[in-house]
Amino acid sequence: MTSESMNPLMPQLDRPAPEFEAKTTHGVKKLDDYRGRWLILFSHPSDFTPVCTSEFIAFAQAYAEFQDRGCDLIGLSIDSISSHLAWMRNIKEKFGVTIPFPIIEDLSMKVAHAYGMIQQGASDTSAVRAVFLIDQEGILKAMVYYPMSNGRSVAELLRLLDALQTSQKHHVATPEGWRPGDPVLVPPPMNVDDADARLRQGYDCIDWYFCKKTI
Repeated sequence: MTSESMNPLMPQLDRPAPEFEAKTTHGVKKLDDYRGRWLILFSHPSDFTPVCTSEFIAFAQAYAEFQDRGCDLIGLSIDSISSHLAWMRNIKEKFGVTIPFPIIEDLSMKVAHAYGMIQQGASDTSAVRAVFLIDQEGILKAMVYYPMSNGRSVAELLRLLDALQTSQKHHVATPEGWRPGDPVLVPPPMNVDDADARLRQGYDCIDWYFCKKTI
């Protein structure tokens, strides 16, 4: 086993997301196809499993909300197109839910390895529950990993997407649990005059360096 396979390179935040071109349930897709829109790429261990099914139903039910934010979804597992299609039909038949986004066939595990979805100790052949939020320029802005045993919160991913888009647009930070409409945290002032001015401009300041603002 090579040192590279023992310690695979992981994608880096605020760097270009790894490029990919792969077969999906919607035809061949490339990362560049999503240029100009946000993208959430997420992996799951296997088709037809209860936890994965619950997640895909939740993603499908929230699909319009992601679209309203200019964000597309694309799933991935180490399964074939045939398996994905059969699973999608099963979800439609059993739960009345249509999966509107593509699912990548990654039998070679090329995409999974590029994104660090294969975690030693969890499995050598299945992707863990990894989530990658990629902005409209193809830059990786956030990544979240879950164990195989526990499902993700789609509501939290929507909240995180809102926070990332707000930070990008307004050059601010967001505090714990932030949701749209809550005050954001503004950057510290650069000098004493800026600090004094801020205290007079209606900011909610605990101190000169900890100020909130509603946008």
